[in-house]
Amino acid sequence: MARKFFGTDGIRGRTNEGVMTAEIAMKVGQAAGTHFLRGGHRHRVVIGKDTRLSGYMMESALVAGFTSVGMDVIMTGPLPTPAIALLTREMRADLGVMISASHNPFEDNGIKLFGPDGFKLSDEAEMAIETLIAQEPLLVSPDRIGRARRIDDASGRYIHAVKQSVASDIRFDGLKVVVDCANGAAYKVAPAAIWELGADIVTMGVEPDGTNINRDVGSTSLDAIKARVVEEEAHIGIALDGDADRLIVIDEKGRTVDGDQIMGLIASRLHDRGDLKGGGVVATVMSNLGLERYLEGQGLTLERTKVGDRYVLERMKQGGFNVGGEQSGHMILTDHGTTGDGTVAALRVLASLVRSGKPASELLHVFDPVPQLLKNVRYSGGKPLENESVKAVIAEAEKELEGKGRLVIRPSGTEPVIRVMAEGDDAAQVEQVVDRICDAVREAA
Repeated sequence: MARKFFGTDGIRGRTNEGVMTAEIAMKVGQAAGTHFLRGGHRHRVVIGKDTRLSGYMMESALVAGFTSVGMDVIMTGPLPTPAIALLTREMRADLGVMISASHNPFEDNGIKLFGPDGFKLSDEAEMAIETLIAQEPLLVSPDRIGRARRIDDASGRYIHAVKQSVASDIRFDGLKVVVDCANGAAYKVAPAAIWELGADIVTMGVEPDGTNINRDVGSTSLDAIKARVVEEEAHIGIALDGDADRLIVIDEKGRTVDGDQIMGLIASRLHDRGDLKGGGVVATVMSNLGLERYLEGQGLTLERTKVGDRYVLERMKQGGFNVGGEQSGHMILTDHGTTGDGTVAALRVLASLVRSGKPASELLHVFDPVPQLLKNVRYSGGKPLENESVKAVIAEAEKELEGKGRLVIRPSGTEPVIRVMAEGDDAAQVEQVVDRICDAVREAA
């Protein structure tokens, strides 16, 4: 059955259009609430959001949907996605909801759902909810309508939890850290957690106005933080995305450290202590071949999944891994949480910086990446990857790279874009391969 609402990371789209309207949000609340009404206890859902203007509208619509089918609602206000996963478990809720479109611009929004265990829903659960959305809602009698309330201490609970990811003997005294919160969900909690551990912090992206989330700041717009790290002579820069489940690091020279390098660092440190589980790391098909070779050199494996942190997490759970993530910055450390958490990963990087005594540029350059190129081709409709001429160009490229590199071509799960990625030891060859495929896809589209 084809999906109508859910993509690779919940439901996402342009606000007041398509699947991202107040009407649909209310139906999602009714359907998800009905799906999780199990047992005779009073049922509860935790709802958080990032700083988008449309968050108010979507929150109100979801509250209406959940309460109409008999669920009580707890609203936290702006908090990172991993905080909602944490609070869902901690508050014994039946369901958690994060209203966010992550790294997308403010015009978009999204709905991410967590089960009572704090993990993102399975494909099966999402399909069950899709089926219920299409049906008439099972409204409860007036005396069973749910209640809604806001809680004031959610931020403090999350800050306390993330600080527990760092050993009690670690302090960040003497570290100067630039913290860029993308004008998003972590604009209060991430700087607070790092400051409370002793760092001297310089903040960016901490003045949300409803429309400036991810605009020229954050993990997908790094020019500003790179310049600020150098200007402030900081030891390191921490860049989060709009819902703070991603982390990109900037070293003291203003250079980018992506998720692959961060995973390599964290995994090797845990391996040295005998605390790495699963015998390696789980990442997606987009992670650099250099990371795979680096891990192999330590007797560790890199297991790849399709793109999407939920698929990484599923494999981690199956294989008992405790380190996984994506090159784009999702960091999943299951010893400390049930989903990607940029703030927790940042604290682990800062702790390694303190323990090593090395500059970030040395510590965080874990491996030499293989030349890799990713280009996006936007299209307006149809299925260009099913075009015979496109298939022929791809087959030719795969044969050319065989034994020397990799090719990954996929449609985005969040926007009408074909992503074309190639990597190999010959940078010129990689560029030629990507350009040929992109040209073929554009022509077919």
